Amino acid sequence: MKFSTKGRYALRIMIDLAQNNNGEYIHLKDISRRQGITIKYMEQIMPYLTRAGYVRSSRGNNGGYRLTRDPGEYTVGEILRSAEGNLSPVSCLEDSPISCPRADECMSLAFWKGLDEVINDYADQVILKDLAFPEKKNAG
Repeated sequence: MKFSTKGRYALRIMIDLAQNNNGEYIHLKDISRRQGITIKYMEQIMPYLTRAGYVRSSRGNNGGYRLTRDPGEYTVGEILRSAEGNLSPVSCLEDSPISCPRADECMSLAFWKGLDEVINDYADQVILKDLAFPEKKNAG
């Protein structure tokens, strides 16, 4: 399973916003410079994060983006889902209930369900704050 650049960059953007969180709006050009992501691509990602309620935007000279919550209140799982959608490793698990016509006879379905659970559980245990400030996690 591979995450797209959209998901990976959404996470990097959120980490950057957490690390530079001072209550002010942060310009995309500053995030772009620090993260090496083009502004054009970030403009495609930011609507996902805004719609999910993870960031707030403001226009104008002092405009930009900022987090809507404390970095300790975001999980990596929710950030990735906002950009990627479902994190399931196989398409047959994307719908609930499972709509695959072979689900009742599929010998590998239990494996895929287990992998799906591990991926989602792990992604939901890691918080943005720990990625943005690893020294604080390791120090405490």
